[in-house]
Amino acid sequence: MKNIIEKALSNSYSYKEYTKLVSTLIEQGLSTGNTQSEALLHYSQLNETRVKRLDKTITVDASIVSNIKSIKKPFIWLVITEGWCGDAAQLLPIINKMAILNEAIDLRIVLRDDHEALMDLFLTNGSRSIPKLLVIDASTKEVLADWGPRPEPARKLIADYKSEHGVVDEPIKIELQKWYLQDKGLTTQQEIIHLMNNYLVATSKTKESFLH
Repeated sequence: MKNIIEKALSNSYSYKEYTKLVSTLIEQGLSTGNTQSEALLHYSQLNETRVKRLDKTITVDASIVSNIKSIKKPFIWLVITEGWCGDAAQLLPIINKMAILNEAIDLRIVLRDDHEALMDLFLTNGSRSIPKLLVIDASTKEVLADWGPRPEPARKLIADYKSEHGVVDEPIKIELQKWYLQDKGLTTQQEIIHLMNNYLVATSKTKESFLH
């Protein structure tokens, strides 16, 4: 796994580089990924608008800010995504806003279709669902935790609808976007900081056990 992680990191983008790549491709009538279609281009264009809006409007909750700033150990947050992914458009700006609060957190982004071996290590119920956030020890390149592709209430919303209707169609996609709009990124922030805190607490307890 370490070789796969290191290869991905060597071909990763910063948030600024990633958003520029997506915009450049859209100008050329293209989306990211191995498959090209009018639908994927349309989704990419919608997502670009969402990302720009969220970059301007999304804020990190004050309690989360203090938690993020208290992290001392260097981490890499590696996100697997694609420009056409609607969930990623809602979540990446939040993850970026959290990461820039602390220099110990280095946010890097890779495209799913360019890193299938990496994606296949972090499937969701057997599928290559994105976005996926990997929390990586910056020194050892060990993956310590992963999160995604959606915050839990959004996951449940989609799962319940699919269980009842058998498909994920346009009506539930609209409801999902409404949920993201109303939530304002708070649940995502809480779940990610909970993930980080769980790891840091576990690490602290392990160190204490060695000292006694």
